[in-house]
Amino acid sequence: MVGVVHLVRHAEAAHNVDKNFDLRDPALTSLGREQGEELGKSFPYLGRTSLILSSPLRRAIETAEALSRAGVTDSSSQTVKIVLDPDAQEVSSLPCDTGSSAAALRALFPDSKIDFDILKDGWEVKEGLYSSDSEVVEQRASRLRKRLAELVKEGGDVVVVTHGGFMKVLSGDPVIDLPKAGWRSYGVVEDGEGNVKLVESHEV
Repeated sequence: MVGVVHLVRHAEAAHNVDKNFDLRDPALTSLGREQGEELGKSFPYLGRTSLILSSPLRRAIETAEALSRAGVTDSSSQTVKIVLDPDAQEVSSLPCDTGSSAAALRALFPDSKIDFDILKDGWEVKEGLYSSDSEVVEQRASRLRKRLAELVKEGGDVVVVTHGGFMKVLSGDPVIDLPKAGWRSYGVVEDGEGNVKLVESHEV
């Protein structure tokens, strides 16, 4: 085990309530914002977290922002940096699971603590690297696990804010079903052949 990753499911979004899956890239509800704030208060590992890696879907970014702000008590305090990673987006190609353009997100989240560097134009098109094909989804989960292995080697825990469907693939646990704004901790394990897997950790 080379480090610890905490998988966080985004807080409640509009489509979770009205079941309108045709709503494009929905934001958090008022309850979802409360869940995000509560997550920030209850999450015990923020002090040793080096960064928050977030799906670029709005509900995940808003959840990541709430966690990043936790513990900031004055203007000199530092929030935890958020990196938007398109590999962490949700699985399906429904409108609710289809993101906004990088330009639109920059306008919505004009925060210097959010890193857009690896979010390229066209990331929101559910084709190619980001299609909903199960084999392609597994490939991006594999890419993300390898990236996480490199990140934890640099020091500190990494939080991944993602989605219920993709979390099943990323964790390798097909029955994981965390509540909104729920989280679970994993060790990052590499074998001798370049493969990386996440192993649930109870001793973090």
